[in-house]
Amino acid sequence: MRGKPFPKRKIKLDPKYQNTNVSKFINYIMKKGGKNTATKIVYQSFSLIKEKTKKDPIEIFNKALESVSPQIEVRSRRVGGANYQIPFPTNESRRFTLASRWIIDAARKRKGKSMAEKLTQEFLEACENQGAAIKKKEDVHRMAEANKAFAHFARY
Repeated sequence: MRGKPFPKRKIKLDPKYQNTNVSKFINYIMKKGGKNTATKIVYQSFSLIKEKTKKDPIEIFNKALESVSPQIEVRSRRVGGANYQIPFPTNESRRFTLASRWIIDAARKRKGKSMAEKLTQEFLEACENQGAAIKKKEDVHRMAEANKAFAHFARY
């Protein structure tokens, strides 16, 4: 590792649900500093989830993130002139980041509708282990399984 690790920033709780994960998710959705827009999108999505399922939206949000988050990922490593995809276990913060990124990307790629509706659909599908974000997780796991032979190159 080069230099000393950068200290983690303290992220403020979101005003409505008092949850750091929701606050981080809002920050991931945000583009070009449009935090109010990103906040509206997430809160609209949560209200749509509440309408459709009659359940707590935070519960659905956490369940969706948990089902999408990968246990293992592959990283590229150069060994003796060849590049290998080496499986590494993912830590908790990386899991949340990847799961959030995959859900947001899958929602953005959906056609039509507003972003809040697309995000709602993606959350609901992720809870049922379906959708593009789950497919992405399965692809990563499949890649890690295929490259398990190179795990001895990993330095933990």
